[in-house]
Amino acid sequence: MKLLDLSWRNVRRNFRIYSIYLISMIIGVVIQFTFSSLIFNEDVLAALENEENFQVGLIAASIVVFLFIIFFILYANTFFMNQRKKEFGMYLLYGMSERQIALMVFVETFILSSISLVIGILTGGLLSKFSGMLLMNLMQYDEVISFTFPLEAIGATIVLFIILTGIISIQSYFSVRRIQLVELFHSGTNLEKLQPASKLLALLSILLLGMAFFLISRDGTSIVWEDYRLASIIVMAIGLVGGTYLFFRQFSGWLLEIVSRGRKYNEGNRVLWTSSLRFSIRGNALNLTSISLFSAAIIILVGFVAINYAVQLDGSTKNFPNDIAFESQDEHIQHQIETLIHESNHPVITHETIEGILVNPVTNRDVAFEQSDYLTEDILLFSETQFNDIVALRGDDQEVNLHGQEAIVLSKIDTPKQFTQDDQSEFTVKVGDESTFHLIERKDYALLGPASNLSNTNVFLHLAIFIISDEAYATIQNSQNTQMYELYQIENAKDASALSAQIQAIVSQSPDIYYSAFADGYAIQAESSALLLFTAAFLAVIAVFALGSIIYFKQLREATDEQKQYAILRKIGVSNTEMKKVIRKKLLFVFLPPLILGMLHSLFIMNYSIFEEVRDFPQLTSIMWAILIIYFVIYFLFYVSSTNLYYKIVNQQK
Repeated sequence: MKLLDLSWRNVRRNFRIYSIYLISMIIGVVIQFTFSSLIFNEDVLAALENEENFQVGLIAASIVVFLFIIFFILYANTFFMNQRKKEFGMYLLYGMSERQIALMVFVETFILSSISLVIGILTGGLLSKFSGMLLMNLMQYDEVISFTFPLEAIGATIVLFIILTGIISIQSYFSVRRIQLVELFHSGTNLEKLQPASKLLALLSILLLGMAFFLISRDGTSIVWEDYRLASIIVMAIGLVGGTYLFFRQFSGWLLEIVSRGRKYNEGNRVLWTSSLRFSIRGNALNLTSISLFSAAIIILVGFVAINYAVQLDGSTKNFPNDIAFESQDEHIQHQIETLIHESNHPVITHETIEGILVNPVTNRDVAFEQSDYLTEDILLFSETQFNDIVALRGDDQEVNLHGQEAIVLSKIDTPKQFTQDDQSEFTVKVGDESTFHLIERKDYALLGPASNLSNTNVFLHLAIFIISDEAYATIQNSQNTQMYELYQIENAKDASALSAQIQAIVSQSPDIYYSAFADGYAIQAESSALLLFTAAFLAVIAVFALGSIIYFKQLREATDEQKQYAILRKIGVSNTEMKKVIRKKLLFVFLPPLILGMLHSLFIMNYSIFEEVRDFPQLTSIMWAILIIYFVIYFLFYVSSTNLYYKIVNQQK
């Protein structure tokens, strides 16, 4: 009972230090519960087309979330333990054993964990509604998400934080055992020795970074990458990692030395913040390097999935150009389908009927297609006139002009290609007699969208289509394999999942009948890409807080160690306003360089490698600017919070 009393008094007496630790734990609970509650939110699950895939994806991501939370809270606990070294020294001096101190820390951790669980779950329940609404918005759904506290999510959060409490207690116990009594009383008195920076290594850091940026900017088909790919990757990695580390450990120190030798060094407060930085910059080099590299990785990850999300939604229109398309039925079924459409909330905009000829390939399909496994076995032939009419109706600039036995391949899943004399571009099909076509081009264009009812998997089966000249089409037009296709454009097509299901049920009564709907493809692509974006953004926020806390807690520890120095400055007449300026300039030098380097790394890699294939995408620039601005704002808030708390710590009377 006395131990519990002592633990509770410690929490109340040192509330400032405990509050920082408590806030870290509350943030961990909020993140974990918010993410877990989405897995079991009935409103979210009811709106999804692929509920099982959604849950599996979020469960896998929740494991990564928990690992980030462990890192975040254990780092906060390390700071927390270091701040209490002298306190533990007093307990040891008064006769308490290391085991009793560890038990006291366990009780304190249990109290803080209990408080954080209650506050975090309540806050997480509120945020889960916002997160659910955000996810539904990304998926383009209009579902209403209610406030929920799923028992499964509460149970999972409690279990995980019981495990985390145990890990923290073990870490705290070993932290106490590793420190000698003498060290506890001298905690924070050891200052880093001032060592001159190497001009040679400082210049080497710029050389390494420049070399890495040069290799990144080279095209993948350049001789550097084609002939020396492995060596280029190794050199680029060494340049980025080694150059960044030397930049903070040597170049920054060299820059500060130049400033200290300047004529105006003794003017204003420059001498105060530069001298403090010169003592601490080398010790911060590894942390700042990690922050720069992980910042680049976070920006690249979020940038990639954000662009993928926008491209997928935009690509749905191109992959599924017809809102509803199916193989023509008899008059009774056709009338039944048209009645369904007219009675729905999706009026018909246009309705076209096109004719194609189904043929068997004699030549291996790999000659025309790269991914033939995702295509129908037979090939559909359409005339150039029909194709040009549909293209003109859509307003696309894709008309073709063919002669004789020339043919164009249509494929949305293969790389566009111009067939040359060096290619094996002759392709033979059989429809009664054999006909050989000369392939001249493979277009990235969809006349008919993927079939949603011809595959037993979630992967849509694409139609293998050739566009041939009117002359060639006329010679085989009387074939028994002629098929008609009905193409509809309707209003609010993305919300027509219910209508699509009704029509598909009618069409599928006949086996192997082609059916495709924009709503089906849009729902799957929107859900998968939105879930990927939401998860990546969630993980990025956690990672940013974890990385920001590295600087945050490091600076707070330095603030505690520098209380005596700032007390001396106060006694010799330095005003509070001047001390605030010194702190702001010092922390700006710590926060800004890793942020700038991280952004530079990410922009180079994305601009020259990842976004090469989507460079013409109209939203590319705006998406990247939005990500960079959000990232900057988060770190700016860390900077402001750090400067305010730093000042409060050094301004305390000892």
